[in-house]
Amino acid sequence: MRYNQAGNIPQKRHTIFKSPEDKFYYEQLFGTEGFHGISSLLYHIHRPTQIKSIGEPKDVSPKIVIDKNVTPRMFKGMNVTPEDDFLDSRKILMVNNDLKMGLAKPRKSMDYFYKNAECDELLFIHEGNGILKTFVGNLEFSKGDYLIIPRGTIYQVELQSENPVLFVLESHSPIYTPKRYRNEFGQLLEHSPFCERDIIAPTFVEPKDEVGEFLIKVKKENQITDFIYATHPFDVVGWDGYFYPYKFNIKNFEPITGRVHQPPPVHQNFEAHNFVVCSFCARMYDYHPEAIPAPYNHSNIDSDEVLFYTEGDFMSRNHIDAMDFTLHPGGIVHGPHPGAMERSIGQKFTDEYAVMVDPFRPLKITEEALKVEDTSYKTSWLEDYSQQ
Repeated sequence: MRYNQAGNIPQKRHTIFKSPEDKFYYEQLFGTEGFHGISSLLYHIHRPTQIKSIGEPKDVSPKIVIDKNVTPRMFKGMNVTPEDDFLDSRKILMVNNDLKMGLAKPRKSMDYFYKNAECDELLFIHEGNGILKTFVGNLEFSKGDYLIIPRGTIYQVELQSENPVLFVLESHSPIYTPKRYRNEFGQLLEHSPFCERDIIAPTFVEPKDEVGEFLIKVKKENQITDFIYATHPFDVVGWDGYFYPYKFNIKNFEPITGRVHQPPPVHQNFEAHNFVVCSFCARMYDYHPEAIPAPYNHSNIDSDEVLFYTEGDFMSRNHIDAMDFTLHPGGIVHGPHPGAMERSIGQKFTDEYAVMVDPFRPLKITEEALKVEDTSYKTSWLEDYSQQ
């Protein structure tokens, strides 16, 4: 992340800061990992601590039905059920102690505020557009955007199209850009597949100086609790720092290619504790005269592999639809479907787009996932030897 500043802030932090009407503004440190991680300072018109009431928590724990999985699986995202409410629409398909991920098909915008108090969120926009409204400004989003929302961010989502679809990932650790693409000062290096110009910070909006009753749904430890605050949470007159939500569009990722097939780490876009997120994008195929563009068989012994297919024709798989998830457990060999390797030889270009998540601890399968599973996937590599 890079330093950003918006609105009005005092010349020196932790000092008196007043409005033109000689009223105090209230400073808030917004950051994670104690006082060690990256942070921002926010300046509010009102104290951001004015709780009027707290409701009973609602349990939203994913229902795990397969605790130890060794089976290759496919989940048909097109069959995930839409819901009116933005949070209810999140159908978590796979989880471990580091992350949760699934699909959301909300029908309505949020008429409340939301804060995930323990997880960073990655929302990938498969379809639809709208505005992510936060206490540090707004981000307009559309198809192909990653929205990275740090834990503790108070936000609303305003949908501006019908039938939106979002890939949802919640991370128990901060989500960063890969360290190997940054120098000791945090700047993205010349060989990075994206640069700071591709990372879009929120647009500052005028603060809301309103009092009343404002519902903020707070998620912590798989519970959502309704907090009623006395003032509007978007009353920030200014802020600065390194910690804020941002967007990055998958089509701004510049693929790294080579004479022979490149391994998945060249597609890495983000990282967190015990998992990485990669962007598979349209790119030139390998250009050695005898190259096989399709991936070689591999077993990913130390990680599971999840692919979410969002656009184009994925060259290594047969019978893949947009919104499909495939899961290949660590230690179980997988590779191209029969015919995919042969079809890839001599091809010059692929127009595929997919999001890949590699967790370094095994994933558990939820009840929601089994509702949309294609159970034939695990045997889809079988060849018909009777014709030989």
